[in-house]
Amino acid sequence: MPIGLKNYEKMKERYYTVDKTLLIKEFLERGNEVTLITRPRRFGKTINMSMMSEFFDITKDSKKLFQDTKIMETDYANQINQYPIIFISFANAKGDIVNVVRQIKNQLLDEYNRYDYIFINLTRIEDNRYEKILNDLMDSDNGKIDASIDGLSFLMRILEKYYGREVMLFIDEYDIPFIEAYTGGFYDELCRGLSTMLHNALKTSDSLQYAMLTGIQRVAKENLFSDLNNLKVCTVGDEHYSQYFGFDENETKVLLEYYGLSLDEKVKSMYDGYRFGNKEIYNPWSILNYADNRKLEPYWLNTSNNKMIKNAIKKADKIFEAGYEELIETGKIETRVQMETSFFEVNTTASLWELFINAGYLTIEKQIDIQRYVLRIPNQEVQQEFKDLTSYHLHVSDTLLADLFDSLLYEEKENFIYSYKQLLLTLPSYRDLKDENSYHVLFLGMCAWLSHDYEIISNREEGKGRCDIILKAKKDNLPSYVLEFKYLKDTDNLKTITRQAIEQIKEKRYDANLKGKVISIGLAHHIKDVEIEWVEK
Repeated sequence: MPIGLKNYEKMKERYYTVDKTLLIKEFLERGNEVTLITRPRRFGKTINMSMMSEFFDITKDSKKLFQDTKIMETDYANQINQYPIIFISFANAKGDIVNVVRQIKNQLLDEYNRYDYIFINLTRIEDNRYEKILNDLMDSDNGKIDASIDGLSFLMRILEKYYGREVMLFIDEYDIPFIEAYTGGFYDELCRGLSTMLHNALKTSDSLQYAMLTGIQRVAKENLFSDLNNLKVCTVGDEHYSQYFGFDENETKVLLEYYGLSLDEKVKSMYDGYRFGNKEIYNPWSILNYADNRKLEPYWLNTSNNKMIKNAIKKADKIFEAGYEELIETGKIETRVQMETSFFEVNTTASLWELFINAGYLTIEKQIDIQRYVLRIPNQEVQQEFKDLTSYHLHVSDTLLADLFDSLLYEEKENFIYSYKQLLLTLPSYRDLKDENSYHVLFLGMCAWLSHDYEIISNREEGKGRCDIILKAKKDNLPSYVLEFKYLKDTDNLKTITRQAIEQIKEKRYDANLKGKVISIGLAHHIKDVEIEWVEK
């Protein structure tokens, strides 16, 4: 299994391969000078860029490597090994500004070293520029992009001069330096130099044939690349290139059958659910790991941190918080999404939802109108990621939340009461706990931890009234729960009110549509004090 493999040549030599070579055909047919494709992490961006590099690289003979692929059955087979290429990745450009700049320069240095033979017959002016650029690239610990702002464009010009062919440029994970700069507080400082370097290569260079960039986030043309009007952006909402990143259903089915597994409903509910353009797509990282380990587990959530998402949530407004709670309750939300910009340039709720989409946490179910979409959580695997985000959103320990909801799964009354009281005590501020709805919303926001096992029902007409929260079990061996929240201005009658909450559940018959074992829980609050009544039926 080619798990974590980033080199196309190595993959084709000895590993299971899904043929995505028609990506090359679409790239050439569309003929966009600069193409940016945004996809979530672990959806094959790097291996596809490596494939493109191997196909076009004029320094290689790749006919054997591609001899049994779909691209060789097309009219574009004659384009193999016809262009000088530059292939760099910013995947490791993380940390403080010094390390980010160091990694960028090291990538360029590797390309300069690979083509060291083309710098022999330079003019005096070219030689002077070459020395300045090389010296700046080798000064990798100064945290600055000075003379090397021309590092890409100069290398492209000398490559064209040497080979007599314009250059193909591939930049993988182009946005990681910008994300790191945004979250690390040095965005403006880095953006000036790196944006100029990319602008000089992608816009003003006469040596560019075509370029492809991949990343999670798109760019705002009016900001990051101020006049890059030759840029074609293809997000997860576009049909262009939609089938080439991730596995479609047939590719997934064939792969699993090859390894003695089947594409059943359990696999689909865990890993399916993404939509790129009009295509249904499976997460390739998760499918490969499942085929390898033969266990239905959430593999994707362990592949990277969610620092940018968390930082964005920290700065989110009340409108986002209300939408987030609706999302946790129902698994979907209709909202405005700003797809034409990036969150690290425009901090709005609409661009934050766009970040969730491009990062793979949400997928587009349908478009209602311009900038109006129905979004949903793709599958159970991603739902698990929302546990971590929810604990961060609520400023509480994920271990405490796990204990709280495990006590519901295993009907542990005393543990539930203890965990819930501890939860209230650890909340950062009591000022938000001002009425009954505050506790209702708090609990509802935490229900991401239960959505795999329970249907979450909130403020819906049930029986003879409107319940606070019902947790309707999806499995016969689990109990269902009815929760009623109360709030008092003092602590004198908390126990009395909990009994009243239980009586209300019975009187209004909130459990009318529940089957099997049902547990009613009444919760009476005063700020961080709570009394809880637990009654089994």
